[in-house]
Amino acid sequence: CAPPDAVVWPQSVGQVQELAALCYRCRVPMVPFGTGTGLEGGVNAVQGGVCFDLSHMDAITELSLEDFSVAVEPGVTRKALNSHLRGTGLWFPVDPGADASLCGMAATGASGTNAVRYGTMRPNVLNLRVVLPDGRLLHTAGPGRQARKRAAGYDLTSLFVGSEGTLGFLTQATLRLHPLPEAAAVTTSAFPSVRAAVACTVQVLQAAVPVARIEFLDEVMVGACGRFSKMELPVAATLLLELHGSRHSLAEQQRQTEEIVRLNGGSSLAWAEEPEERGRLWAMRHSAWYAALALRPGCQGYSTDVCVPISRLPDVVVETKQDLQDSGLTGPMVGHVGDGNFHCLLIFDTQDPAETQRVHAFAQRLGRRALAAGGTCTGEHGVGLGKRALLLEELGQEGLDTLRRIKVALDPHNLMNPGKVL
Repeated sequence: CAPPDAVVWPQSVGQVQELAALCYRCRVPMVPFGTGTGLEGGVNAVQGGVCFDLSHMDAITELSLEDFSVAVEPGVTRKALNSHLRGTGLWFPVDPGADASLCGMAATGASGTNAVRYGTMRPNVLNLRVVLPDGRLLHTAGPGRQARKRAAGYDLTSLFVGSEGTLGFLTQATLRLHPLPEAAAVTTSAFPSVRAAVACTVQVLQAAVPVARIEFLDEVMVGACGRFSKMELPVAATLLLELHGSRHSLAEQQRQTEEIVRLNGGSSLAWAEEPEERGRLWAMRHSAWYAALALRPGCQGYSTDVCVPISRLPDVVVETKQDLQDSGLTGPMVGHVGDGNFHCLLIFDTQDPAETQRVHAFAQRLGRRALAAGGTCTGEHGVGLGKRALLLEELGQEGLDTLRRIKVALDPHNLMNPGKVL
């Protein structure tokens, strides 16, 4: 961990502007901080400087039930917003697992379990209020604008979503809200092999079942989660599925899903429709990180992710599973496979140089395997510190040079979160 030289806690956008302008004049690096739940070292102050902890800016404003939109400051987390929305019939569905800052989620281009139905952060951000490195204020879609689509000029909002704090401070995000489904049902199914589970995912999507979440856990992950959450689960490759809709449409979705699961050798399905039981299943899934760490007490973990086209997903997952075994690594696999995104949770002894090197080599091979399959080296964690070399391989030299020219235009002195992404 690389600590900053100083930390500031601005209370308003005006204070962020003043502090940024001061740092800019003195050529001091600046590192934005939300809740610190990122996984690629994005908040490490590798060149020192000032950390801007934005957690005290926690206003929720401009809620419009008719327009399905709300504006939040960087101190507002995903759970805090949905708690604020309780009773309105609306929710914000992007769920990366951690109770992350919503502006931080925008900065990293986060997604999560609901992305297959509701999209990632990118289509769910309508406008951003950004403090640029020199203290100027930018509204990426224009002040106060919250249109659900626009074709006016370059898409500045999408430029800043996923910029990982390298172009400016995201001090407010206007978000797209969604209606709560009338009914929901969750189930798990165990499969005879990893390939069968992933192939079932592809077929569910091809059959146009409007699945809300479809998560994959390999047998190592299922065993760890079962022990950690004290749930009895078959130790086999498993899918965790959730359906949303009206009560009438849900029955048809369940019938379709059961047929596809059966054709792929999956276990029979028992649907949980009560909120308590659904919550228990998803709590098990969201505890995957801690369950993985419990496999080797005293060791550390590194979570890496890739995303590939759905058609290539079965082969890439199976090849990755074999690579883990050949490398002798503890790396349970879990993924938002409905959109081709999966993770390896690598648990290793940081005091063992040989094992640490094997982890690094595996992560590079995984990224390159995804690229060779026409995918990306990161579906939701971001580039941060660890995937800069892979970014060059993914975009090519001209693509990377274009990113650098954008960076120089907005941050000519390389003060915003230096050392990340590029």
